[in-house]
Amino acid sequence: MTITQQLQTIVGARLFENELMSKHTNFRIGGPAKWFVEVRSVEELKKVLDVAHQNALATFVFGGGSNLLASDQGFDGIIIKIAMRTYDIQGTRVRADAGVLSSGLARATANAGLKGLTWAISLPGTVGGGVRGNAGCFGGEMKDYCTSVLVYRNGTVVEIGKDELKFGYRESAIKHSDDIILSATFDLEEGPARELKSELDDKLMKRKISQPLDAGSAGCMFKNYEIGTDEELQRLVEKLDLPSEMQSARRVSAGWLIDKLGLKGTKIGGAKVSDVHGNFVVNSGSATADEVVQLIALIKTRARNEFGIQLMEEVQYVGF
Repeated sequence: MTITQQLQTIVGARLFENELMSKHTNFRIGGPAKWFVEVRSVEELKKVLDVAHQNALATFVFGGGSNLLASDQGFDGIIIKIAMRTYDIQGTRVRADAGVLSSGLARATANAGLKGLTWAISLPGTVGGGVRGNAGCFGGEMKDYCTSVLVYRNGTVVEIGKDELKFGYRESAIKHSDDIILSATFDLEEGPARELKSELDDKLMKRKISQPLDAGSAGCMFKNYEIGTDEELQRLVEKLDLPSEMQSARRVSAGWLIDKLGLKGTKIGGAKVSDVHGNFVVNSGSATADEVVQLIALIKTRARNEFGIQLMEEVQYVGF
């Protein structure tokens, strides 16, 4: 059988050939994936990966496509979308498949009178992607209540506890391994459902006011900059007039920094630094991945040359 036939045998109509990644990323950018599959079980995932291995094909696994920049040339291999999307609430313990939308889980847990994930109502991605990158906003992070994950590793399903996950700022051990997150478990706290639902509305309103929602983007483009030493803190305080809250947190807001550089509204082709939030690069309608990469390089160069700060991207590159 051909590779296409083998994949069709596994996932049926959920196989697409030469599928544009622009249809599957929030950036609305990206060329064709040679093969694109949606998997709905661990068994399907295993079989697809076996086909890739047997045919020496590259693979890329993703969930919601919210934090991806796909190459204009596409991907010469198999793109695998995790489409396991069930969750289970037992008391204060919540288990969610990797493909569950973070916002959906936030609403479901709040409705069940459980607190700990209301901040995630504004996350555009999935639980798997959120845990992998320890996503966070509004003072919350995945690490706060995530106690374990199930991953697919070398043909077997393995449970990883919180200590082994080594969560950090937008970091986890998963990011530096070939493990594929299958599900995550959270131990939440009881809370008043009415107040929690009000929190959801409040956070959604804050997002609407502070973030560009009318154009494609990958969310925050850069990690906030972590200040490593007292000497560097003093240097930045003198050079940037660093706000007291950033001094206390020893972390410089990337959006604030880009605003300081006067780069809001800067465009290269169809790629633009948002006028609303400096840490958002948006697709104004016709942006290419190449234009986004050029704009990222411009921002990083200016930050390094003018402030001695090396910004690091949050976005994942696919097919570059």
